Formats: sequence, C-alpha cells, structure tokens
Amino acid sequence: MTACSVPTHNSLTGEDELSVAETPVFIRVAMSLFFRTLLLTLFIIGASAVSLPAAPRISDYQAVFIPFYNEDGVVLAAVRRYKRDDHPHFLVLDPHQFVLSEMTAERTLTSRPADAETWSHTLFSRALARQTSPPYPLQNDGLREAEHPVPGFFLTADLCPAKKSLDRTFFTATMALPQKPPIPVALMISGLWIQKHEADLAWLKDQIGAGKLSITWVNHSFTHPYDPAVPLEKNFLLMNKPGFRDEVLFLERLLLERGLVPSPFFRFPGLVSDRQLIESLRNLCLIPVGSNAWLAKGEAPRSGSVILVHANGNEPAGIRRLLSFYDRQREAFRRGATALLPLREAFSIP
Repeated sequence: MTACSVPTHNSLTGEDELSVAETPVFIRVAMSLFFRTLLLTLFIIGASAVSLPAAPRISDYQAVFIPFYNEDGVVLAAVRRYKRDDHPHFLVLDPHQFVLSEMTAERTLTSRPADAETWSHTLFSRALARQTSPPYPLQNDGLREAEHPVPGFFLTADLCPAKKSLDRTFFTATMALPQKPPIPVALMISGLWIQKHEADLAWLKDQIGAGKLSITWVNHSFTHPYDPAVPLEKNFLLMNKPGFRDEVLFLERLLLERGLVPSPFFRFPGLVSDRQLIESLRNLCLIPVGSNAWLAKGEAPRSGSVILVHANGNEPAGIRRLLSFYDRQREAFRRGATALLPLREAFSIP
C-alpha cells in the first residue's frame, strides 16, 4: 500500500479511571462506544465553543495527499485540506524537516505537481515506511529509539484526559536543565485534555513565547478511549476502529483552532494498536511513536531512547524518576555531552 495515500489514572495509561464495577463487560463496551461516538458528533457541531479566541474556526477538515514542488524546487505534500473562517488552506508536510505548516490553497494549487514516485524517495516517506512495516505488535509499535546514534534523548510526555492540573514541576525542571533554550519536548496531547485544561494550555503557549520550550505537538487521539475491564486487544482505539480516522483528524483540528500546528507524529493511547490502525495511520502520513524508556514502568533511558512520562498529574512516579535522571545527567548536560533532542532528529538521514 502506498504511504500517505487517502483511500475512499492507571499505570498503563495515565488516564483517569471511571467507576464501572458491577456492570457487564459487553454493556460497558457498548455504552462506551455510544457515548464516545456521541461526543465526537457533538464536537463536529460545536468544536469552537470552548476554543481560545486567538484562532479562527476550522471547518471542512479532511485528509488529502497532493505532492508538489515549492518555489525552490523542493518536494512537499499537502496532507490536510480545510477552511479557516471560510478561507481554504492546506496543511503541508515538509518531508526533509518532518514538520507541518499552513499554506493557502492558492499557493498550493498553483505549484508544480510532483509524482508519487518522487515522494516515495523522500526522507519522511522512507521513515514512515520503516516505522509502519511488519510485524505489528499489540503494544509499542513505531519509533522507540533513534534510528541512528545520537548524543542525547527524546523526551515525550503524554497528556491523556485527566481531572488533575498539568504537572508543571515536570516542565520547570526540564526548563532548568543546563541546556541552551528553547528545550525540545514532544507533548502527546489528547482532545479531551485540551478541552478541560485551557489555562494549562495557555501556560504552555506562554513558555513557548518566552523562548523556554520548543514543543512538538503529537496527536494522542481526541477521546483517548479506555476501559480498565476490557482486554488490550479490544481496548483503547481498538474499541472502535471505524472511528479511528475521526479520532486523529478532530484532534488536529482542535490544535489548529487554538493556534497550534500539529506534527506528523502519533502516539497510540496505551501504546496499543494493530495492523489495521497502523496502516490507517500510514495513509494519514503520520509516524507512530512508542518508547523504550517508560519511566514509571522502571525502564531506564539509554542514549537515543524515546523517554515516556505522563505530565497530566496522574503519574508522579514517572516524574520522580525523570527528576532523578536529570540529577544524574546534569553534568553531562552542562558539558554538552548529552541533550534533549527534537523528535525529528531520531530519524536516519543519509
């Protein structure tokens, strides 16, 4: 299958658990699917109701794949099409820098088209193919460590739906590292977390504006479904595979409405996926990101590790271990012998 095509709180998740005792499993699953589908439908109708006022409303959001050359002869690809206050735009993927940016429809559609064969040889397309290839493990598919030797680590923090406030200790400790700012961190963010934590999101934007943090906004699904009573092979996003595309696209739209640009990366809730979801993700031009250093599970980082903690207040053990890791590595950070690195630098560059 061609890449980027468009065909017609618990220790496991960091998400708050709901009380479901005494209810038969099949009823719980059915109710969960019903209410999540209802939630997504309501989101379509009124997604901007709780938006920060900084960004206009996004509508008609859909996945596309239109490779083209920019003015400098560099191949790019429009991967999302939408309207911002009725003005058509595209979200364009730079396959050399692994970043997305907004571009007007006029500029995109008047550019010289590129063919799929040219696109398939780009750095991003090759990385996407590697990270979405067989085998398809139930847990922790995708990028877990750098594809090549690197002098540092990739810090990722999940923001699953939670009642607690943002764990700002995590961020203040990270910003205090003896490393030249802005310090890169990938935030795996869910839509329901955003809608319940607007003040925390504004605080994060302030840190970006102050030049303290460089945040890669990684899609962690809109609702982050989870039922503690359901086995993994039927849990998380596997609970409702037909709704997967909406889970992805609604979160991207929510970010854009808040003036934030999503990245071409995705982390599965619970790190749980299967072949069908991975192939769907590939078609959406998104690289799955796992981890080989989930700190709350006792996994120790090594050079090149993708570190995983939860910054939603539900995983204090992981944050404590991260702070201890910072203490042990502080001198190495000071000497420049190690560093926190942007997620895009984890991928091989010929």
